[in-house]
Amino acid sequence: MTDVVDLDAAVGDGLAAVEAAEDLDALDRAVGAVFGKRGAITRVQRTLGQLDERRRRELGRRVNEARADLQAAIERRRSVLEEERDRVMLAAEAVDVTLPARTPKRGSLHPITETMEAMVDAFAGLGYQAIGGPEVETDWFNFTALNIPRDHPARSLHDTIYVEPLDPDSRADSTLLRTHTSPVQARVMLAQPPPVYVVVPGRTYRQDTPDATHLPVFHQIEGLAVDTDLTFADLAGTLDVVARALLGPDIRTRLIPDHFPFTEPSCQLEAASDGGWMELLGAGMVHPNVLRAVGYDPEEVGGFAFGIGVERIAMLRHGISDLRLFIENDLRFLSAFTTV
Repeated sequence: MTDVVDLDAAVGDGLAAVEAAEDLDALDRAVGAVFGKRGAITRVQRTLGQLDERRRRELGRRVNEARADLQAAIERRRSVLEEERDRVMLAAEAVDVTLPARTPKRGSLHPITETMEAMVDAFAGLGYQAIGGPEVETDWFNFTALNIPRDHPARSLHDTIYVEPLDPDSRADSTLLRTHTSPVQARVMLAQPPPVYVVVPGRTYRQDTPDATHLPVFHQIEGLAVDTDLTFADLAGTLDVVARALLGPDIRTRLIPDHFPFTEPSCQLEAASDGGWMELLGAGMVHPNVLRAVGYDPEEVGGFAFGIGVERIAMLRHGISDLRLFIENDLRFLSAFTTV
């Protein structure tokens, strides 16, 4: 019969197209060619209305059987193609768990930051509090409160970077980039009564041309202790403990006379290990004029102060001979300082 032959042909062509599908997209096209609006099975179904009852019943049964056979073939082929797709995808995305992990490179602290934190930790162990303050300071806090006279060379344009006005002689209340962190000590004493035990880490500025031993922007830690009954021996002991903490237990220290406007008497701390003596920092007993400037009575309280260049300590700790290495951002240099 023509309708049966057409159905058999449609089933045969459909099964062949399904088995020939190489991927899921091709399988979907084969399904559309069989069951779509213009598909072969759909065309056979449309002829049912033109047949008599007996032939319609027979052809309808055959169509249902054909649909079932085709659906089963489609599902089998789809299962095979999905398994093949998943296998290819898994192979492409496979991770070899035996390979080393692709971990990012570990960073480290800049040697200046590392040294400053080590210095702060050393003083914290002695009971000192670390505090900060403004980098743009007034002339009064930076110089006058610290007993630095108007004619002192440090107040000249050759040493200090003034902000407003640019000529410091034109006005007494000029502002500037702080030349040390000592102004914060004056601010602390104005804000609280004794006792005071503080260290002030931070960035400072000078009119310097960069070279192996000078930078226009550098870091300091200034320290201040004000209390009753503090002596020069307390200063010497404090500095010796900190020097050993930073440079090693075998370091030897000594104090030699010096002069600073804000301390009296004043000294330099020198240290030695295997080599000769080297200068570390300046220090001394707080000058009575500094205490008076902030409202303290020098007859009742006294103390000592010191100032340490962070870059200098970092150079000694790490064997660095040129300050400019700290600011060049050369990863070959910086990567040598790993954080454990």
